[in-house]
Amino acid sequence: MDLLEAAQILAAGVAAGAINTLVGSGTLITFPVLLALGYPPVVANASNTVGLVPGSMAGAWAYRAELATQRHLLLRLGTTALLGGITGAVLLLVLPAEAFRAVVPVLICLALVLVVLQPWLSRRLRERREAPAGTSRSGLLLTAGIFATSVYGGYFGAAQGVLLLGILGLLVPATLQQLNGVKNVFAGLVNAVAAVIFIGAGTVSWPPVALIAAGSIAGSLVAGRYGRRLPDSALRGVIVVVGLTAVVRML
Repeated sequence: MDLLEAAQILAAGVAAGAINTLVGSGTLITFPVLLALGYPPVVANASNTVGLVPGSMAGAWAYRAELATQRHLLLRLGTTALLGGITGAVLLLVLPAEAFRAVVPVLICLALVLVVLQPWLSRRLRERREAPAGTSRSGLLLTAGIFATSVYGGYFGAAQGVLLLGILGLLVPATLQQLNGVKNVFAGLVNAVAAVIFIGAGTVSWPPVALIAAGSIAGSLVAGRYGRRLPDSALRGVIVVVGLTAVVRML
């Protein structure tokens, strides 16, 4: 790895850390960069997951004030997120690499659709909170949704945060900022448990891991402090461009 490649990975890590904290699709930045630099898809995905763990934790820390009232939810569903992350990570290692290469373009396209639709989803969530309270939602549905999203996160993870925020917003009575903090914690748990599995399986390349980790911590802390002032449309535009580039490269 030369200095230019290292700078590219580090910059991608900063961007991914910030985007994960605010929007939840940072993998669509770092994963394509690793692919472009010649890393095999499974190694790129595993290294990306491990590298983003510190940034996920930093993002959760940045939202600690919003999380103070949501500890009951974290305790109740944290195990569900961990189990889902384990399942997804094992599927990545057990299924053939060709299967991952075939399904990733589809997953990226779905993730990009979710990223583009996020403004509409956010408006619907705000309207729901402004409307009169209705009947309570099933805790079983919430648990199933968190588990399914965590399986996806352990397997690939792009736009995992968007999925989590949508499920939480529909089924949990809290503000969007509080739910964003919860989303950061759950995504961090999924990435962490998947990272342990990937490290144990030896599918990780450590130089990009270190660069992504350093960048994602910086990006997450900056985003947690200042990033809410940035227009979401600008972040979404970057994600879509990079994601489409990854799809073209893999196809």
